[in-house]
Amino acid sequence: MNSATFPNFQRVHLVGIGGSGMSGIAEVLLSSGYAVSGSDAKLSAVTERLRKLGAAIHEGHHAEHVQGAHVVVVSSAVPSDNPELVEAHRLKIPVIPRAEMLAELMRLKYGIAVAGAHGKTTTTSLAAAVLAAAGLDPTFVVGGRVNHAGSNARLGQGEYMVVEADESDRSFLLLAPVIAVVTTIDREHLDQYASLEEIQDAFVQFVNRVPFYGSVVLCLDEPNV
Repeated sequence: MNSATFPNFQRVHLVGIGGSGMSGIAEVLLSSGYAVSGSDAKLSAVTERLRKLGAAIHEGHHAEHVQGAHVVVVSSAVPSDNPELVEAHRLKIPVIPRAEMLAELMRLKYGIAVAGAHGKTTTTSLAAAVLAAAGLDPTFVVGGRVNHAGSNARLGQGEYMVVEADESDRSFLLLAPVIAVVTTIDREHLDQYASLEEIQDAFVQFVNRVPFYGSVVLCLDEPNV
């Protein structure tokens, strides 16, 4: 995976770059050779790390930040009237959700996606650590820090990519992993789902995105799975 993967999109701007999922994508893109810029309401240790890796980081959201970008990636937490999104639409710059960029990166690897109400960060981190210990040098994007790597993301040279999938806004339905893992299902995110049954149906849709040659790993000790 390198900047030739998406040859027409050499500069990527991320709105909400300091978030756990967004910062991981930014780090993989930087390691792949892309020019990365991003903005967040407040700077943090995460944004400082990305700045040291080569990202252009902006505090606050202003229209001029997206100028020169070839694609804008947006966190689900960012409102549609954000000035950077408004300007990107005005300039006809493609605006895509975080999960869509994650899906594109996964498409180039043997993707493993971990979803669930509880335990997905730990499970994703463990999967990445096991693959690394086996010498398979995986790429990973996790919602928390992976101790053996000292970061929540890393571009590996191996064929595997392990990601934490977010069911809270249904964005995990954009992913098409070869292996899907479901840890738990719980009655939550009721701003997006009307009932537990609707949440379970979304997870069924998620695992059905696995191709016929793939695998689904379910924690059947959990009554809602």
